[in-house]
Amino acid sequence: MNIPFYQVDAFTKIPFKGNPAAVCIVDDTVTETMMQQIAAENNVSETAFVYRNEEGFQLRWFSPVVEVPLCGHATLATAHVLWEEGIVPKQETITFNTLSGWLSAAQHDGWIALNFPSLLGHQVPLPQEIRDILGVNPVNAMFILNRYLVELATEAEVRALTPDFSRLVNHPRIVVTAKGDPGSPFDFISRMFAPCVGINEDPVTGAAHCALAPYWAQQLGKQSMTAYQASARGGVVKVRQEGDRTVFSGEAVTVIKGTYTLNPSYATATLSN
Repeated sequence: MNIPFYQVDAFTKIPFKGNPAAVCIVDDTVTETMMQQIAAENNVSETAFVYRNEEGFQLRWFSPVVEVPLCGHATLATAHVLWEEGIVPKQETITFNTLSGWLSAAQHDGWIALNFPSLLGHQVPLPQEIRDILGVNPVNAMFILNRYLVELATEAEVRALTPDFSRLVNHPRIVVTAKGDPGSPFDFISRMFAPCVGINEDPVTGAAHCALAPYWAQQLGKQSMTAYQASARGGVVKVRQEGDRTVFSGEAVTVIKGTYTLNPSYATATLSN
C-alpha cells in the first residue's frame, strides 16, 4: 500500500515558519486505526487524510494521539496540496466534508481563504489553577466549544507567557489573546496551548481564529482584521467575520514530499482491526 505524503508549512510562505501539517492522500479503505498510527508517526500537531467523494472531498484530522473535530491549518495545507499537485484546478473552489460539516477553500491573490463555522461561547471565571499556571490576571475569559479564550491587557503579556505544560495537561485547550499595540500591523495577537491533545503550543491555528474572529469583531467593531499568532514559529492570519461564518486566509509552502510504503501483510493486518 502506497500513500502519498506531504508536509506543508501553513500560514506562511517561508519554509520552517508557520505551522507544519502533514497531508496524506488516501482512499476509503484506510481505517481510523491506520490514520491514527500514521499521525503518531508524523508527530506534527495534525495530519490530514483526504480522499475524493461524490460531493467533493472527505477530510479528517488527527493529532498524534486523537482525532480532532476541526483544524484550520491542516485544511489550508490540504487545499494547497490539491491545487499544487494538479488534483484540483487552481481556479476551482474545494469543498470538504468533515466532522464540523462542509468547509470550503478558495484562492484569492495568492492567499488561501477558508470558510469555517464561527465558534461562540459564554463568559466564565477563569479557574484559579489556570491563572496560577499562566501567571496572569485576565481582562476577560470565555469558554468556547472545548477551550478557554483568555484576553490579557497587552501584547507583551501574551508574548512573555511560559506555562508549565505538565500542569496544563489536565485542562482544556487555552487560547490567550490581546489587542494589538498602538501602531501594530495586527488587530490582535494570540497563542494557543493544548497539552491535553499532545500539543504543548500550536504554532498557528485556524480553528482558534474561528473563536478569536467573532470575539474581536465584537470587541473592536470590525469585520475584517489581521492577526498574528505569536508562537516561536509565528504566522499571519487574515480574518473576516460573515454572520455565523469565519473566513480566514493564509499562505502555504510544501517542504516535504514522500510516500508511506506499507507491505501488504502489515496493511492487511491493520485494515482488519
